[in-house]
Amino acid sequence: MLALMRLLIFGLIALTALYLGISWYSRSVRRKKMERDWQEAGRPGDRDAYIEAGMVQYEQSLRKRLIWLVYIIPVTLICVTIYVTNFM
Repeated sequence: MLALMRLLIFGLIALTALYLGISWYSRSVRRKKMERDWQEAGRPGDRDAYIEAGMVQYEQSLRKRLIWLVYIIPVTLICVTIYVTNFM
């Protein structure tokens, strides 16, 4: 039981670090793409407002939600492995 608790605690810490890293990287790639699009198109107006509006759209996008799979897939695989090992 102690080993399982240790696995859960350290596993969730590692998954959280991985999630934060992927989330940060994805946001920075999206921001750079929006900056490049604004500059290439020669858009009039405030650049920062354009980028912030795009980032608001990003926060509601499917890509942002798919990053949650970093938690879901490993936890599901561990649960399935424990179930198969103990009950099959």
